[in-house]
Order: sequence, then structure tokens, then C-alpha cells
Amino acid sequence: MATAMTGTYGPWGIVAGGSDGVGVAFAHGMASRGINVVLVARRVPVLEASADDIRARHGVEVRTVALDLSTQGAEAELAHATRDLEVGLFVYNAGGDDRGAAFLDKDLDAHLELVQRNCGSVLEAAYRFGAPMVARGRGALVLVTSGAAWAGGATHAAYGATKAFDLILAESLWAEWRTSGVDVLGLVLGRTDTPSFRRVFDAEGTVYGELADPGDVAEEALDHLADGPTWIHGSTTPTGPSPLGALSRRDAVLAMSRGASASRQESTT
Repeated sequence: MATAMTGTYGPWGIVAGGSDGVGVAFAHGMASRGINVVLVARRVPVLEASADDIRARHGVEVRTVALDLSTQGAEAELAHATRDLEVGLFVYNAGGDDRGAAFLDKDLDAHLELVQRNCGSVLEAAYRFGAPMVARGRGALVLVTSGAAWAGGATHAAYGATKAFDLILAESLWAEWRTSGVDVLGLVLGRTDTPSFRRVFDAEGTVYGELADPGDVAEEALDHLADGPTWIHGSTTPTGPSPLGALSRRDAVLAMSRGASASRQESTT
């Protein structure tokens, strides 16, 4: 399996938002398949601990790059830090919203940071790291998005909008690159058992309910990199339509608003 994965995509992978949760699960999954990993996140102690664990368990090379992906220039810095590597797999998992609130109850700067991290940085990563993949004729890009992308809803206006951006970007790049040897997957998550998700629900006093396991999420996605453009984790029809597809747009927005907290998926940096 390791030889097949590295032979198909290349020797190195990057996980943006790779310190814990779904991101570190992707890193372990990639490392178990023989891919060397670059972990990107803000929190240095957690980042380094995750890197040590991956090295010990899988025997691959691991680099860490401490970056805040909501800042301008972060992707250029990441590209510079990995300029000596052949990056064949890029997973963009950063971009959670750690506080659900009405639109006007959040500072404007918080909204703009979210848009930069979930839209500007994602687009730049796809451009900077996708171009060499297309030129080589091999590679894969995974954009982790959310069920919040299906329709607008109360308390996640900016978050849902950014995740819809990620979903459409992934689907569009799949359409452009699918004959060039580069796989693109828009991974749509529901409620998943991550530290970020638990922090939000603990703060709200909300019952967790049934949560997906991050390891299962990552393994399923890595097994289906070539089955894009969209993979809906936990669905009986993972390549099928939106679960809200039968509803009018108005009814879909109302449904999302009634379950705003339950439908919000927290990716973590």
C-alpha cells in the first residue's frame, strides 16, 4: 500500500491544520502509507507532539511549520519552507469556527480572518501546490469542508459561506484537473469527534450526540482520493447529492437554522 500511494502521488504530503483532530488523523493515515508529512498549524507544542508521535509510530520523515493560515503571506511562507520537497498530496483541513454566534455578535475582524483562512488561503494553497502537481502529472488535493456548505443558516453565515466556497472550488478543480493525473476531493463532514468540536459544545452546554471518528474520516478519504469531486462522509450515498436537495432553498435555510449548532463541523488548526 505504501509503495502504491507514494508511487501514485509522490513522497511528501502536507496537512494544513495538522496538529490534532481530523488533521492529525490524516497525517497518521498518510504516514502509515509511507508518505512523509509536513504538519502546519499555529500551536507549536501540540504540533511538535503530534510530529514526534507520527515519527515514532510510522518511521517517516515529519516536518513542522508553525503558521497562522488566517494571515496574508502564510501560503507563500509555507511554499518557501517546503520548496525542496516534492509535495504530492495536500490536505487543507484548517478553517473551523470555534464560536457559533449571530453575524453581528462577532467582530468584523473575526469574520475577515475566517474568510482569509477558509477562502483566500485555500485558493492560494491550491494554486501554489496544485501547479507543480499538474506539471508533473500526478498528485492529489483534499479540501475539507462541512455540511454547513449545503445552505445558509443562522449563526454560521460567514462559516457556511466559506465552506461553500471550498466545496465549489474543489469541484471546479476536479473538473479542470481530472485528466491531468491530479485527484481533487471535496470532503464534506458532519459532526466529528475533534477537540475543537468538544470545546464548542462544552461551552454551549450542548449534548454531543453521535460523532464520527476522525481516524475513520481520514482513512475513508484516503481510500477514495480518486472518487471525487465530492465525498460526503457518513452518507449512504457519499458521492450523491446534497441531503437537502429535495427542499426548496428557503426550506433548506430554515432547516439549517433550526439545527445550526448540530450542523456545524469544527475543523481544527
